Amino acid sequence: MSNVLLKLLAPSLSQQSSSSLALSVRHGHHLRGKPPGVARTLQQRLEEINYKDPSLHYKVDIGLPPPQIPKKALLNQRLEHMKSRKDTDLERLARNHNLFIDLEKCNSEWLKTVGPQHIRRIAEHYGVFEHLFGDAYFNPQVPLEIFYVKDNVKCPVHYGNILKPEDAALKPELTFESDDSSLWTLVLTNPDGHFQDNDKEYVHWFVANIPGNKVDKGEVIINYLQPFPPKGTGYHRYIFILYKQNRKLDFSKYKKSGLCHNLSDRTFKTYDFYKSLQDDITPAGLALFQSDWSPSVKQFYHEVLDMGEPIFEYDFPAPYIRPQQWFPKRRPFNLYMDKYRDPKQINKEFLLRKLKEVHPFKAPPAPLPYPNASYIEKDVPTWLKLEIRKSWLKWGRINDIEKN
Repeated sequence: MSNVLLKLLAPSLSQQSSSSLALSVRHGHHLRGKPPGVARTLQQRLEEINYKDPSLHYKVDIGLPPPQIPKKALLNQRLEHMKSRKDTDLERLARNHNLFIDLEKCNSEWLKTVGPQHIRRIAEHYGVFEHLFGDAYFNPQVPLEIFYVKDNVKCPVHYGNILKPEDAALKPELTFESDDSSLWTLVLTNPDGHFQDNDKEYVHWFVANIPGNKVDKGEVIINYLQPFPPKGTGYHRYIFILYKQNRKLDFSKYKKSGLCHNLSDRTFKTYDFYKSLQDDITPAGLALFQSDWSPSVKQFYHEVLDMGEPIFEYDFPAPYIRPQQWFPKRRPFNLYMDKYRDPKQINKEFLLRKLKEVHPFKAPPAPLPYPNASYIEKDVPTWLKLEIRKSWLKWGRINDIEKN
C-alpha cells in the first residue's frame, strides 16, 4: 500500500522540487535570500523602518487662528468679483495685450487669502517644521518683508531663495503689519550648520519684546551674525520665525553680550525654546533663504570667528570585493588581479609608463594613425593584447594618464 501511495505522490513531489529549483536559480545565477514575491519590497521595508504610531505622532497647529470673515462679506466679495469679470473695458484691454496688473496688489491679496497655506506647504517641503518644531506646524498669518541691502541693492528674502553669504553680511531690514500695542519676538536660526550636535542650531539673530513692528526698538538678545556655511556641506537653511507675545517676557538666560563670535554661545534649539514659552508666545510669521559656501567665508572664519576654515568631504565606503579565488573561472586575468592590488600602485605604473616617453626637449610621439590595424605578435597573451589596444585607443583608466 505504501508503494502505491509513493507512486501516486511522485509526480507532485517532482513538480515541487522543480519549481523550488526554478525559484532558487534564475538565468544561471543562484538567488540570495527569499525569492521575489515572498521577500518584502524596498517600499515595505522603508515603511516598517519609518513607521510612526498615529496615536503618538500627529500634527498639531500651534499658530495663530485664521481671520474669521463673515459669510455675508465673503458672498459680497464673490458677487463683486463675478461682476468685474463682465467688464467690457477689461476684456478689451486683455484681448489687445494692454492690461496691466498691479503685482503688489496681487501679492497682498494672495497673502490675505491662500498665502499662509501656500507658505506652510513650502516650509513643509524644506523640512522647517519637522526640524524646528517636531510634529507641530503653523500657518504664517503675519507676512514678513525682509531685505538685505548690499551696494544700494535690495536682496529680498522670500521662501527658499538663494543668497550668498556676502549678500547677507549686514543686518537685514524687516517690516510687518502690527498695531503698536502688541509685542513680538524675532529669531533667525540655522538648523544645518552646527559643528558638534546635529540636533542643535546656531542662532544668528534674536530680538525680543519688539513694540509693534519697530524691530530697532526691540531688546537685542543676540546680535546679528552673517551666514557662514562651510565648504562641502551644500545649501544651508536660514529661517526667520516671528512669535507674538502675550506679555513682556524676560529673556535674560538667552542674552549674550557684545557681538558674540563664540559659536558655542550661539547654540540654540527652537523646539526647547518654544516648549518652555508656549503659553506666552505663538508662531505668527515665517521666511527663509538658502546660502552655500563662497570664497568670502574663508576670510570670515579667520578674521571674525578666529578659527580655521572647516572643509568637509564625503567619505565614500570602500567597495565590496569578494575573497580571492585560487582558480577564477570565466574572469579576465588582468582585471581580476587588479581588483586585489593597491590602486596607487596601478596609477604609479601608468604614470611611469607615460614619463618614459616624455622628453624635455622633444615633442611627444605621434599617435598611431590606425590603431586597430597595427600588428601585435602572435605569442602575446590575450590579456596583454587587450592592454596594448587600450593604450593605443586611450580606453579605460589609462585615458586619464596617457592622454596628450
